[in-house]
Amino acid sequence: MPTPTTRAARATETGISRRAAAALLATVALAGCGSSSHTPFGWLRPAAQPAGWFLLRIPSGAAIAYPAGWQRLHGDPGSGTVALRNASGHFLGYLNLTPRQGEEQLATWASFRVDHNREEGDRQVVELGHAGGLRFRNARGSCVSDRYVTQVGTSYHEIACLVVGARAATVVVAAAPPGSWARVAPALQRAISTLTT
Repeated sequence: MPTPTTRAARATETGISRRAAAALLATVALAGCGSSSHTPFGWLRPAAQPAGWFLLRIPSGAAIAYPAGWQRLHGDPGSGTVALRNASGHFLGYLNLTPRQGEEQLATWASFRVDHNREEGDRQVVELGHAGGLRFRNARGSCVSDRYVTQVGTSYHEIACLVVGARAATVVVAAAPPGSWARVAPALQRAISTLTT
């Protein structure tokens, strides 16, 4: 990936003035600071359950909406999972709600989640971006986006958030294989935006 300096140099080589190149460099440098950490989660806009969607609620009281066509799966006690599968039964999308289990904290959520994936045996774990102080419908949260390869060789792109409200703290995980990510990511993102805890 080109660095800001490389981008500015290329802009100069293509005939853009040094002044424009300097402005480009300043813009790119600013993009690497402060609020840009929220850029990967600009889609997060707290919203009510869309018409025609269903509601997944877990015993802690946390709830999230999911689209028609997604099926509920059995999981760990106290958690809830829905998934979209193809005709062969392969996952195209996955959404899970789990109560906070213990050590998860908003300030360290991104590193905690990435380390957790590695501890679970996932390989090639790469963080794609993270942000804290995100607003949910009735809570605040921290989210991380990453990708990894499972022990059985399946690749996933994941969004994982720790969301802390007045009543409970909840972890939401939304994932899909890279091949279906572009198709299901809007539904996963919209679902996350409906979360209450």
